[in-house]
Amino acid sequence: MGPRQVGKTTLLKELELQMKHRALLWNGDDADVRMALAKPSLSRIKSLIGQSKALIIDEAQRIENIGLTIKLITDNLPVKVLASGSSAFELANRINEPLTGRKWEFMMYPLSYVEMVQHTSLLEERGLLNHRLVYGYYPEVVTSAGKETELLKQLAGSYLYKDLLTWEKIFKPEKLEKLVQAIAFQLGSEVSYFELGQMTGLDNETVERYVMLLERAFIIFRLGTFSRNLRGELKRARKIYFYDNGLRNAVINQFNPLELRNDKGALWENFLISERQKFLHYNQHHRSIFFWRTQAQQEIDYVEDYDGKIAAFEFKWNKKAKAFFPRPFLEAYPGATTDIITPENFEGFLGIV
Repeated sequence: MGPRQVGKTTLLKELELQMKHRALLWNGDDADVRMALAKPSLSRIKSLIGQSKALIIDEAQRIENIGLTIKLITDNLPVKVLASGSSAFELANRINEPLTGRKWEFMMYPLSYVEMVQHTSLLEERGLLNHRLVYGYYPEVVTSAGKETELLKQLAGSYLYKDLLTWEKIFKPEKLEKLVQAIAFQLGSEVSYFELGQMTGLDNETVERYVMLLERAFIIFRLGTFSRNLRGELKRARKIYFYDNGLRNAVINQFNPLELRNDKGALWENFLISERQKFLHYNQHHRSIFFWRTQAQQEIDYVEDYDGKIAAFEFKWNKKAKAFFPRPFLEAYPGATTDIITPENFEGFLGIV
């Protein structure tokens, strides 16, 4: 699973080649495939698969009854199934329930800073940091120098909401687009569903539903507040980040160079948190992630809670900017580690030793 255009199809085709023609590849965007599987039966599926030892299904969520089809295969045939989707499969409610306890899930993100360092060099990728903060890490964007703005605008068009509009029957896509723009402008700030509703003309329940759907489509993700019932800690606040800086900037059509922008701090924060997500996921580090804030407006950008440990981080684009960790936090959580992440030391935070 993962956002659109991050390389899922490319990966599946590479796997097909490695299987040396022992795999069958179906594409859920193909009308013939969808028609052939409209009313799945075991005999029908056997005839379609033939002697293949593996079945690869791209854009699986577009196929009616795909969850039942895969269940029939895994229950009755010696065939491995690899399925991909550009949105969480529960959007279409077609795969998760029939395959509970029978599947492994893998997440693909846009390219990461670490991957690009491995592909080029640390020196080269460090030199491109300002560029990446504006244009992000979608593979086609990274490999198409000079076309970044055009490609990101295409990504941020109606294509971005394709699954949402198809499966959730959202009849006012312009409201959804306004909501994404409103979220983009509040990057790095605490978000109020009520305020988002005021800005977009949507009620609170619809805003919350749309935010959840956007999260399931891997466009945004939410951070809740860290709280152990310390008096004054906020318990229901939230921040919303984008999986990719470039997509965020495309949503609001802002591609000015980093040195001319007034949102450098927010872009730096989004970059670090999204890159940290990739690092934690790809290395199977299971950690709960939060931000911390009190009613007195004391705040910590990012907190991880794992194995009984707490790690707190502040993100500063300007290495000379003053940063400190509020005393109430340090007193309430005396065992917590703290670190300030700047452009001078961020590689360790992203897993580069």
